[in-house]
Amino acid sequence: MTPSLTYLQFHAVLVLPALAGLALTARYRLASRRIVLSGTALLAALALVYTTPWDNYLVARGVWWYGEGTVLTRLWAAPLGEYLFFVFQPVGVGLWVARYGVDTTRPLAIPVPTRALGLLAAGLVAAVGVALLDSPDGLYLGSLLVWSVPILAIQWAFGWPFLVAEWRTVALGTLVPTLYLWVADRIALALGVWTLSDQYTTGLAIPLLGLPVEEAVFFLLTSLFVVQGLVLFAWLCDRWG
Repeated sequence: MTPSLTYLQFHAVLVLPALAGLALTARYRLASRRIVLSGTALLAALALVYTTPWDNYLVARGVWWYGEGTVLTRLWAAPLGEYLFFVFQPVGVGLWVARYGVDTTRPLAIPVPTRALGLLAAGLVAAVGVALLDSPDGLYLGSLLVWSVPILAIQWAFGWPFLVAEWRTVALGTLVPTLYLWVADRIALALGVWTLSDQYTTGLAIPLLGLPVEEAVFFLLTSLFVVQGLVLFAWLCDRWG
């Protein structure tokens, strides 16, 4: 099948209009405009740096590849569009979650045993990821879970009770962008912009949508990273004045 969209056209059609809409309708209930934008910029930069090695490794392994003619240029194994995605997603998720408020008056002090529970939860995610890596078809999902653990460990150890207390903001801030990205990703897969390897994926898919579970978990986790990061950043900035 000849792809009908290039990677950059995918951004132009499905990503940039959504970002423009979010920017034009932005509300800053989570924190001040300055804090939201600075926190989002920081998270976008971290996403670019942290995701690049993992993503390039999986592309080089053949976990997924791109349709003929869909890639303008590459840096290492990944195309330009991939790096743009690493930045566009945090920006979009940040602008979305900014419209939800949080109660930042709670003190930062959390008992060490409570923080340890956050580390334990992240450790359980790591254990599942390592177990999946025992077989080739678990490479994508297993490496994804292992890759996510340092971020989850930092965020959950720092303030999981606060995140739980603000579960509505965390849930709505995460799920709405995730659902949009699931649909956009499913369209890209259907058009052949990129293709997943049968060898390195489980073959499981989200019912009705037909999206491979690996892609679904990727967008859920990365959106959650941004939402938790921005909520915790707003809390920290308010407590530190």
